[in-house]
Amino acid sequence: MKIRPKISRREFVGSTLSAAAMQSLYVQPFLRTKVEGSPSDPGWKDEGILFVDRSPHAKLRNVPVHAVTITEGFWGARRETNLKKSIPSMEKLLEANGRMNNYLRLRGKSDSQQSGPVYSDSDVYKWTEAVGFQLQSGDPPELRALAEKIIRGIVAVQEPNGYLNTYYVADRAKQRMTPETQRWGHELYNIGHMIQGAIAYYRATGDRTLLDAGIRFVDDYLLASFGPGTDKQPLFSGHPEIELALVELYRTTGDQRHLELAGYILQGDDRIKVPRHAYVYHFCGIPFTSRTHLEGHAVRAMYACCGATDYYMETGDQKYWKTLDVLWNDLVSSQMYVTGGVGARSDGEAFGDSYELPNFTAYGESCAAIGNMMWNWRMLAATGDAKYADVIERALYNGINSGMSLDGTLYCYRNPLSFDPAGGDQIRNPWYDTTCCPPNLERIFASLPGYLYSTSKDGLYLHLYENSQLDWHLEDGTGLKVEQKTSYPWDGAVEIGVTPAKSTEFTFYLRIPEWCNSAQVAVNGKSVSGVTPGQYLALRRRWSPRDAIHLKFGMTPQVIEANRRVVDDYGRVAVQRGPLVYCLEQLDQPQGISLYDVSLDLREDSSSAFHVEFDKDLLGGIVVLRHAGAWAEKTSSDGKLYRKYTPTAAKGRQVELKFIPYYAWANRAATPMQVWTPTFRA
Repeated sequence: MKIRPKISRREFVGSTLSAAAMQSLYVQPFLRTKVEGSPSDPGWKDEGILFVDRSPHAKLRNVPVHAVTITEGFWGARRETNLKKSIPSMEKLLEANGRMNNYLRLRGKSDSQQSGPVYSDSDVYKWTEAVGFQLQSGDPPELRALAEKIIRGIVAVQEPNGYLNTYYVADRAKQRMTPETQRWGHELYNIGHMIQGAIAYYRATGDRTLLDAGIRFVDDYLLASFGPGTDKQPLFSGHPEIELALVELYRTTGDQRHLELAGYILQGDDRIKVPRHAYVYHFCGIPFTSRTHLEGHAVRAMYACCGATDYYMETGDQKYWKTLDVLWNDLVSSQMYVTGGVGARSDGEAFGDSYELPNFTAYGESCAAIGNMMWNWRMLAATGDAKYADVIERALYNGINSGMSLDGTLYCYRNPLSFDPAGGDQIRNPWYDTTCCPPNLERIFASLPGYLYSTSKDGLYLHLYENSQLDWHLEDGTGLKVEQKTSYPWDGAVEIGVTPAKSTEFTFYLRIPEWCNSAQVAVNGKSVSGVTPGQYLALRRRWSPRDAIHLKFGMTPQVIEANRRVVDDYGRVAVQRGPLVYCLEQLDQPQGISLYDVSLDLREDSSSAFHVEFDKDLLGGIVVLRHAGAWAEKTSSDGKLYRKYTPTAAKGRQVELKFIPYYAWANRAATPMQVWTPTFRA
């Protein structure tokens, strides 16, 4: 039996605080020279989303964001919207809702009170990280100027001992890092996001201002007073995030203490006594290697797994890998939605029991789907196993992409697989007081070029298909350019141009998606055998300039059924085409038809084939699927809660059902939606 916490992150919102009491805390920031590299040393530019080039237990190395240009196409359009609308509008919303004033007031430049929950600082830091990744793809002067202004305001309120937080100040200062605050106060969570944002910004610009502030917090505040030993206070991360940030900080600074601190936090310190449900909900405080299944707050669990995978890639501790493997199998076998979303329960924003995957009440927080992608990116770096890339693609195209509206200004905090607006829920909003998801989505889309490729000792891995240009090098230093031309995910044809700086032998690993029933690959017009879905196809040869690869993935729509232990999906099916999961929205169906009364006609004598068409004018241009269905008139609205079972379907008529990609739902008028549809019984 799982013990559920009685409070969620969204409910833990603090009161306000006067600015006057903190005017005396303004301090000038000082810079350290600890980080190797400078604006005259381009090394900092070539570090990827994860800098695992020297990680002894990473099989793959990240290709930096700046080395990949995503051109026009599916993700090109999304990233353009992210740059032009989402990131700028989020800065204005952070300003309008007091998040920026939280720093100004501590410098005596604002009379406003403290605004937002205890974790509000992290929203600013995630926005900064999104800007950092965006600047790695180019350098819009106005965006950099805005970020520099915000960064100066952040570091200006750092205290002499390195502490930096806009909530635990003045009369709340006595609550800093107490056991209770470590559980719920998000101090380490906030600083973890600050470090991640600082690293992304440093790798874009060479500017160490925010990074050095993060180092000061860790070195001068945390390491000076917290950690193992009787002379130090214990740590409980409360909301895992600092763990993965510390490992990436170690990769950036080379300071072994940062890695050791991450390991200490992952191990837990039993000097902090908390109720048992806290270890479940917070997913920290006990040895990570003692975990046997995913439970508790979904985002916390995903971030903890990210940190543990990072720690494994540096240490090679097999106890960590064994645990990670167990947890990953738990995820994909019983805890993940078909959309790649995770977290079944709104109560605690948490995982449920195995196979507890409700649709209407599904939580599927956008941050949790992002955490799923981040964790699988790390597992992929550690192994080069295509199964992790398949999960990345599933989460990215569905459970993550659904989190942001097509115009880039509205966001889903949760992503259910069935929805009815009659309940009064406004599923997409421009702002949440707990606004963790919007800037998180923005940083993922900004960093997306860094997810397309990796290098290994023997060659290049291609993970995601999109119109793009790679300008990088193999690990032996040979320059390499790769160009993709495709209409993926609408079409399965991909043309890849390979141009090494000189004729050279290496292996080009092409991911053959697990979902594809058939795939054809040809190099310079010659067919390649051994193509297996769910694996990388290893093309080992001497590559020369102007070599060409042609791929053709079968994109026939597929009908998916769930394990029978997923009770909400029993007797229902989902529809998928390529990497995209589809759904029904009621406004697309014949007038007067309720989604509660329709079923998909899959009888052998029915018109069972899907009709596939591209509609350039609908929802930004999408492939629409149509299929025969049945409508059982008034079965859901006749007022009867129960009725006698009949072996044949209720009397009704045949209708045509229209499916759209799940990511595009809730972008028009409010209307019911469902992913899992009943099947027609003869």
